[in-house]
Amino acid sequence: MKPDIHPNYKEITASCACGNEFTTGSVLDSIKVEICSACHPFYTGKQKLVDTAGRVERFQRKYAQAPKPTGKKK
Repeated sequence: MKPDIHPNYKEITASCACGNEFTTGSVLDSIKVEICSACHPFYTGKQKLVDTAGRVERFQRKYAQAPKPTGKKK
């Protein structure tokens, strides 16, 4: 590696919107994230929908009226 061309990699504290803070390494001074492992539904087992502009409700309304597939293929 060439000397004096790489950024300084240091240990920082990253903070989540839920209030959780954890340490990680980065070239940035601080990191703010929206979802972390403490509040992500995959890790917690709780369903938490992050809905923008009513997309989830629109999807549910659209497919609630759709006919069910018969399962037979031609």
